[in-house]
Parts: sequence; structure tokens; C-alpha cells
Amino acid sequence: MSRPLLRGVSGMRISGNGHDPWDLEMKERNEKEDLEKDHSTDQSYLALSSGTPRSRQNFTMLFLKFSLIAIVFLALTGSFWWTISISTSSRGHIYHGYRRLQEQLVSDLWDIGEISLGSSRSKDLEFCSEDFENYVPCFNESRNLALGYSNGDEVDRHCGQELKQHCLVLPPVKYRIPLRWPTGRDVIWVSNVKITAQEVLSSGSLTKRMMMLEEEQISFRSASLIFDGVEDYSHQIAEMIGLRNESNFILAGVRTILDIGCGYGSFGAHLFSKELLTMCIANYEASGSQVQLTLERGLPAMIGSFASKQLPYPSLSFDMLHCARCGVDWDQKDGILLLEVDRVLKPGGYFVWTSPLTNPQAFLRNKENQKRWNFVRDFVENLCWELVSQQDETVVWKKTSKASCYSSRKPGSGPSICSKGNDVESPYYRPLQPCIGGTRNRRWIPIEERRNWPSRANLNKNELAVYGVHPEEFAEDTENWKTAVGNFWSLLSPLIFSDHPKRPGDEDPSPPYNMVRNVLDMNAHFGGFNSALLEKGKSVWVMNVVPTIGTNHLPMILDRGFVGVLHDWCEAFPTYPRTYDLVHAEGLLSLESGHRHRCSTLDIFTEIDRILRPEVSKSNSPISTCHICLLCLFTSVLKINC
Repeated sequence: MSRPLLRGVSGMRISGNGHDPWDLEMKERNEKEDLEKDHSTDQSYLALSSGTPRSRQNFTMLFLKFSLIAIVFLALTGSFWWTISISTSSRGHIYHGYRRLQEQLVSDLWDIGEISLGSSRSKDLEFCSEDFENYVPCFNESRNLALGYSNGDEVDRHCGQELKQHCLVLPPVKYRIPLRWPTGRDVIWVSNVKITAQEVLSSGSLTKRMMMLEEEQISFRSASLIFDGVEDYSHQIAEMIGLRNESNFILAGVRTILDIGCGYGSFGAHLFSKELLTMCIANYEASGSQVQLTLERGLPAMIGSFASKQLPYPSLSFDMLHCARCGVDWDQKDGILLLEVDRVLKPGGYFVWTSPLTNPQAFLRNKENQKRWNFVRDFVENLCWELVSQQDETVVWKKTSKASCYSSRKPGSGPSICSKGNDVESPYYRPLQPCIGGTRNRRWIPIEERRNWPSRANLNKNELAVYGVHPEEFAEDTENWKTAVGNFWSLLSPLIFSDHPKRPGDEDPSPPYNMVRNVLDMNAHFGGFNSALLEKGKSVWVMNVVPTIGTNHLPMILDRGFVGVLHDWCEAFPTYPRTYDLVHAEGLLSLESGHRHRCSTLDIFTEIDRILRPEVSKSNSPISTCHICLLCLFTSVLKINC
């Protein structure tokens, strides 16, 4: 306290001569203190001007605090005005979607946790050799024969005995971006598929002949010099059923068709324009694959064989089954293959078979063929099938709509009804059953009594009760995916429309710029993602996969008029490499996390990479050093770079 007081006194003007010794002493002391003060002030100024580390840190922290306060203030202000602008209906929508958001948050956290754990154990993946360009795991007929499989088991998938290949499958050297829908439906690049000119010319089925090999392309046509065109053939089938043309299939209750041994998908390609969805299944082929070319055309297909195992579809799945020279001997194995057709066919559904064996003029001249035809005709009659019509090489049967037909048969006049234990909705790796399935099912509803497409996709309260689904849960799921699809498409737009500038919210450019056609939903749930894409007018088809470890909603998905399959994602999906443009995997890793030690995240992601189509440069030269794909996951979009 004394020092400021003295400094204050020395700063005052005092009268007198100033010769008092005390005054002189005080004056000297004050002057000395002033000099020391000035010196210390100069040093402080120099220290501040040079900027010590501590002062810089304090300044930075102060700046960050002010920035954070400003951000919070702006966020609160924006949130306040946004809340005011929300309508009453919007508030209700947010309220009802709150539980869904909570579930999604938990799911995303699980997924992020799985990826973070995987990254800690990550390793660089090598590229597979060129021999793996068309590699499909689990299908190896020579190995299966060596292991002792026979009687049809050798062509089925066997994943247990095969080591997982943790390498990245590269596209062929001359791989080119497929032409976009609908151009790509009729023209594909030869270099993208494993088929030679000789294989094209020697292919023998009805639809295989309907293709032309050019210098770099294979073009598919609806007319042939050898056979009638697909359009005429489809028209013939419609007339045999009693319809005016194939456009009336929808009115007759037909929406989904299983095409066995589909050739290269020309039958389904034509019917797609009639809003009919045709799933192609065919055996694995090392070269010249029917399934590979069908998927390359942007049409539904998967590798499937039921020589010894049931198809991975529940009972009563399809409105029509079609076999045009499909190579299946229906009279073999005591008709058990026809029992599998009956199992997956809906009540009132149709089985269409085109074969030289069905031609009366042909089998009357051959006693062996006549014997085979008589067996098939008598067998399906005991299955309560009605022979609708027979023309040339094509015959159409209709499955009974009345389950009571089976009890009215003569005793011992046909296969028995499956017991409840042998008639399951999850026929995954199940052997073929020598009995009639699906007759006890609550889903036994004739196709003519179901609502026609597209109304079929929107299930009402009574229909949902059949599957044990609450209407509010279904409605919430539907609304959620409507919103999500809009968000997904906005996120995807900069990637999939990179060669055609498009702003989020704008209409999609017309083909050939739309790069997404084949979509795989790895955890389809109710099929809401599929439904939302169609409602938004996207020109896509979706393979709805229901994991075998989750709740089986596949019967509901199929009854809605979509296509799908059961699958265990710890195994490879039965398809060729480079067959899907978009893979959607919402909630899959969360589902797998509840069943630890089954397989690793690496197994799943290398499989995703195998089946996704690669991206190539705009000049159509392939990117040999980097395999770039699109993956829709965790309500976001990832672009995988290898």
C-alpha cells in the first residue's frame, strides 16, 4: 500500500525550494522506482510481442470457446425456427418414428463397433489370380465327385468343405461398364462374361438361340429364324390359359414367375414390360452361364439346383413356374421333382412346360417318350393339377385352389400330405420331401383371390395377421423406407450420375445414365426397401435376402409380389462375380453380432466385394489397380476402394 501512495505523492507538484533532505531522498527513491517500472514494462511488452507458448495456447482456447458458443447459438436458433415450421402432421411422423430411430441408432453402433474391431485386426488383401474372374464358391462338381457325392448331389452347393478365399476378385482385363437399362437388357459386352462364340452358336435351348454375336457385343432379339419369337410364345401361353394376351397375366393373379433353366432370360425380359417379375434359376456352369448372362442383362437370376435339395424358398411362393427345354427329367426319381414344383407353386398357380416330350406327334412315334409322358401326366393328376391346354410342344397345368381335393383322392392314388414337421417355411439345405407340402399353411390363398399387382404390395390388417405382423409396425417400416430411399438416392447421385450432372432432388436422367439396376438387399426384413424403390419410380429390381439366423419374413415378401431367397451370409451367395450394382445391408452386422464365432466381418465384406460390379473410367478402360464399388450401409453410402 505504501508504494502506490508514494508514487502518487511523487506525481504531485509540491511548492517550495525542494532542498529539504527528506524531500531529496524521497525524490531519488521515486525516480529509481520509476526507472525499474519502465524497464519491467518494456520486458513484458517484448514477451507478449514474441508470443510465449502458454500465451498462444490460452489465446487458442479462448478462440475455440467463442467459436463453440457461436456454433451452439446458431444451431439452437436454427432448431428453434425449424421446430416452429414443422406442421402438426410432421410432428406426428417424428413422434411415431422415434422408436425406429432409437433402434436404428443401436443398430448403427453395433455395426460401427464391428467395423472398428475388424480394422484393429485388418490386413492387406491380395488380388485373386485371373482364374478367379468367374469364381463362384461352393460349386465344384469334380471335387464333389471325388468326395463321393452322386445322384444329383454333385451339382449342388457344398460350402462346408471349402476354405474361404480372402482375396479380391478382379474383373476381366477388357471389362466394360454394362450398357444401362433398358439398352443393357438387349445388348451386353462379350468381354464381361465367360462365353465364347462357339458356345453361343451351339447353345440349344429355346431362348439361347435368340441371340446374335457381333464383334464385341451379344445382342438378344425377340425373333428367331428357328423358333417363334418370345413375344409370340408368351402370347400363346396367355391364350392357352384363356387370356387375351400376356398383358392380362396380372388380371389372372400372376405376378411372380420362377423360370427353371431360363436360357439367357429372354422370356423374363419380355414379360418385365408387362409388370411381371421372373426369377431365373439354373445350375452352376463353369462357362456360358445362363445365370451370369441373365444378370448381366439386368434381370433377376440366381444359381439354383433342386436335384437333391429343396429350393431355398418357402412353400406357396410363386404364381407360375416355367420350364422351356430346361433339361429337367420330370419323370425321374419317382416324380419327387414335380413334388418340389407343387410345393413352391401357389394355389391356383400355373406350371408351363415346353418340351419335345409333350408333342403328341413326337411321343406317339417313340414308346419310351410316350411312357415318360404318361408318367408325368398321371402323376400331376394325383397332385390335383388340372390340364388346362396342350398345343404343339407346350402344355399348361393349373394347381388346385382347393386343399380339400387331396382328401377326395382314391386311397393310395398319389403322394401323401406332408406332416407338420416336414412342412417348414425355412427349407435351407433340406432334402427333397416325397410328400405334398403347403396344404396346412395359413397362406393357402388362391392367386385369383389375392389382390392384383400393384395393390398386392400394400398389405392390409387382415393380411398382415397371417404373418403375425402388427399394422403399426408395418406402417412405420414403410414410412421409414420411403424417407430413406430419398436420402439414399441423393447421396448416390454424385456417384452413379457422375457422367450426367444431377442435383439432389432433380428427376433422374433417362437411360442410359441410370447406373443402378440390380439391387441386393442382404437383410430385407419386410421388403420395405424394395417397395419404396418401386414407389419412387426407380427402374430397378431387388433380390430380397432373408438371413437364415433372423426372423423369416420371406413368405410375406414373396406374397407382396417381390422376389427373394433364404441365405446364410457366412456362406457365399449363389451368384457370379460382378452381378449387382448396389448392395444394401442395413442391420446385417448387428444381426450377425448376436451370433459370434460364425464368421468374420472380413468374410462378409470380401463376399460383398466379389458380387459388386466394378467401376471403370469413362473411356471404358478398366481400372486394373483398384476395384471400386458402391455399398449402401448404416444409412449411408460407402465407396470401397481396394
